[in-house]
Amino acid sequence: MEYAPTPAKGDRMIARGAFIQDLESKESCGQITGGMDLVCAYAGARCYLLARTDLFLDRHHDFIVTSNWPFDLVRTFGAALVDGQARTSEIRRCLQAFEPAFQDIDRSVGLPEEFSQRVCLIPYNAGHARMVLALLFAKDAFLSHDRLRDVALAAAYFTSRFPEVVSTNDTLSDLTDREVECLSWIGEGKTSDEIALIIGISRNTVNNYITSIMNKTGAKTRSEAVAFAVRQRII
Repeated sequence: MEYAPTPAKGDRMIARGAFIQDLESKESCGQITGGMDLVCAYAGARCYLLARTDLFLDRHHDFIVTSNWPFDLVRTFGAALVDGQARTSEIRRCLQAFEPAFQDIDRSVGLPEEFSQRVCLIPYNAGHARMVLALLFAKDAFLSHDRLRDVALAAAYFTSRFPEVVSTNDTLSDLTDREVECLSWIGEGKTSDEIALIIGISRNTVNNYITSIMNKTGAKTRSEAVAFAVRQRII
């Protein structure tokens, strides 16, 4: 699979103007799946999967927004996607936004032979939500980088028009004011002792707040809790 300004032989790619017009009609009809089907077709891809990466750590939410992949592939690739994102630093996630990138897919995922064993990942932000669009192409597909950039921008705009998709994590409303305050100080790099001194409570009480924050956000470490706070615009 390689970049080229033209589609693979036999493919009929959608013209840019027609794509924008059709996407607007899908928006007016409130069809998130229909719009993503159109985005997938414009990219020249065979299948797509749209996920919210800011929900990967949240055990109470399904991070898959919509997909036309077979269910078993969604399940296995979804797990691989979470694992890959867990190894990506916060700064890298910010720098990679809107930049299409290709990643090898482990054979254990079980992609059909007619598909390329590399997936195109397009991370982007839609409102306060962080998304990733995963595209599967045919083995012999020729891809246009300009078209993939269009896809990133169009997907971000289209997704942002659906509040139910990009709404902020409900976990935020579960945090008490004191927990939010502690989380803010953690983001400033303060220790439990320092937070206790600043707020005027005991160190044990601060640690209890931190434990509660981690339970509510699904974070396993303070760093993950801070990353959650950044995504939710707390700090």
